[in-house]
Order: sequence, then structure tokens, then C-alpha cells
Amino acid sequence: MQAFNYRKKRNDSQGDSTLAFILLFLVFLALFLGLKSSPAHAGTTSRIKDIVNFEGIRDNTLVGYGLVGGLNGTGDKLNNEPYTAQSLITFLERLGINVKNQVQSLQPKNIAAVMVSATLPPFSRNGSRVNVNVSAIGDATSLLGGHLLATPLLGADGQVYAVAQGGLAIEGYQAQGTAGGSITKGVPTNAFIANGAIVEREIDYKLNDLQTVNLALKNPDISTASNISSAVNRKMGGNIAKVTDPGTVRVTVPQQYNAAVVELLNVIEQIPVETDEVAKIIIDEASGTIVMGENVRIDTVAVAQGNLVVKIEETPLITVPGPFALEENTPINTAVVPNSIVTVNENADKKMTVFKKNADLRDLVNGMNALGVGPRDMISILQTMKAAGAIQAEITTR
Repeated sequence: MQAFNYRKKRNDSQGDSTLAFILLFLVFLALFLGLKSSPAHAGTTSRIKDIVNFEGIRDNTLVGYGLVGGLNGTGDKLNNEPYTAQSLITFLERLGINVKNQVQSLQPKNIAAVMVSATLPPFSRNGSRVNVNVSAIGDATSLLGGHLLATPLLGADGQVYAVAQGGLAIEGYQAQGTAGGSITKGVPTNAFIANGAIVEREIDYKLNDLQTVNLALKNPDISTASNISSAVNRKMGGNIAKVTDPGTVRVTVPQQYNAAVVELLNVIEQIPVETDEVAKIIIDEASGTIVMGENVRIDTVAVAQGNLVVKIEETPLITVPGPFALEENTPINTAVVPNSIVTVNENADKKMTVFKKNADLRDLVNGMNALGVGPRDMISILQTMKAAGAIQAEITTR
């Protein structure tokens, strides 16, 4: 009886092990089939907010002209920069100080004329602050220790949107010794003021009153725009998004989001979309930089990289005349005879690789590495392959 129970338990345990093995095998098979069915080059999935700009929600550039005071003898020379002197006179007159009759006596070295720029973020309100960049435009040598006087900042329409003022943070320094030696780091005539401008005028843009919203693609592409339109329509349950061109998707505001466009954009910007990209190769010949997209494809082509080496050696010969050497009673002096040895090696690097049809970016890079070519040679090879019609990508040279 005991032996029978033992055999029964053993058979049960063997059955459980077999069942577990079968289940594990099925799981691995499902994973394998899933990997096989997945596309080899799936697009990248990104949120809509990361690949588009909502039309109307944008930064605005502000610019102004002002004066920096408090410099330690490193400002503009007023004799060389008349606009600095005129700006100083105008500024003092605005404060009720008349110095028109004392122009010649104005010779301060601690004033510099500067250009002031800032970026006004969308929906900035009165009293909010923005960062400011300051750049000298005269012959000032440094803005170290300077203080920007109140400077109005203008928009593209000529209206004042902010006023900048404050102490400068210099992006470099300059030191000079008494003997004339000097050292400079960075650019001491550029400066920065964190939160240095106060917004005085708001840009009136009523986002919630819009009936349509345009989504402007940062990288225009027909496939990506179509994917955005389809994803928005699926999410919102209606045909509200339409592609108007490769760089724009127009969204009609649904009735339930009237006067609540901000809530609509909050929903849309979180929608994941599969992006596509044009097969493109960007070449910067100045630095030898090459950037290639994932969708670059190669037709069947053989590439050879051979280096023609021309070597020239100059080994001049010195001829020394023998004793009492005369030529028509004229003594012959020691002379240098040029002697050049030119050698050509056309077999310095015999290498060839074959790219199969539809080779991808990885195959292209591996093939180039196998040839042992550098970036400069690779630029020439890519341009030659494009001329031969063997590379399916757009090549842009910067």
C-alpha cells in the first residue's frame, strides 16, 4: 500500500513538471513569433507636444539700447563713440540735468553703450520678470562691475513690452599687468542679468476663444502629419483633425470644448504618435562631421578605397671641384645640385566592400569601418554613391 502511494505521487509530480515545461515552451514561442512579426524599422513614438508647436503660443523677441555705468575705467571713449556721449546727455536731460554746454568736459571712462535683448515667453503677465542679455557696441574693453541703467525693450511692432535694469554678471574676465602683459578669458563685453527685465505690457492673445487650432510640425513630414491627424481623431472620437500641408494639422475645436481650448490642448499634447523621418545625410565639410538618419538605404554597390601615395624626397648633391680645377681660366666653386626622387604607390591600400541591396545604416557604417576610411574620405564616398544612384537618401551639405 505504501509503495503504491509512492508511485502515484511520483507520477503526479512528473505530470506537473511536464505541464510546466509545455507552458514555458508556449510562452517562449509566443514571444518569438511576436518579435518576428514586429517591423524591422519601427518609427519612434513621441508625444504630440514634443513634435509640434501650437500656433499662437510662441516667444517674442525684445531689443533695446541702453547705457551701462559703474565701470572701472573700461568704458567707451567718448571722443571715439559720439553716440555714447549723446545718449548720456539725453539721459541726464531726462532727469532734469542740462549738460549741453559742457559736452567737451564730459570725458567719463565708466560709461558704455550696450544693446539689450530678451525673450518674452507666451502669456507673460504684467510684473513678471524675464532674463536679459547685454552686449557692448562701442570700444569698451569690459563690462565687469557695471550696472545697466533703465532700458526700455521694444517688440517687433515698436511698442515697449519690458524695462530692463540691474547689475551685470560677466561671462569672462580680463586682467592686465603694468608691463603690458594681459590675459583674457571668455568675452568680458557680454553680460547677463537674471530676471533683469520687468514686463510692462501683455500680448493680448485669447486662446480659449479660438474655433480652430493649428499644430505646426517642428520637422514637416507628410507621414508624421497624417499620423497626428489619425491619432487625434481616434482620441477625440470624431473627424476634427485634418492635414492641410506637411507642416500643419488643423484641429477644429469640438463643441464640448468651446471656451475651453486649453483643456483640449492638454488632452491633445499627451497623445503618443509614431513619427517618421526623411532619409537624409547631413555633411559639414568644414568640421568633417557626418550625420545619417536611420532610414538611409543602399542599393547593391561595390566600394573601393585606394590611396594614391606620391612621395617626393629632396636629396641635393654638393659637388666639390678638384684642386686647381679651372674652366677657361675661371675657378670652379663648390655648387649644390638639386636631386629629387619621386615615387608613386598606387597599391597602398587595396580594399573593397560590397553593400547588398536595401542595406541599412548599420550595414553602411560597418562597411565603411571595414574599409578603414576616415570622415573626410567617407564624405567623398557618400557623394560618389549618391551620384551613382546607389544611395537612397537626400544629402545636404552645410
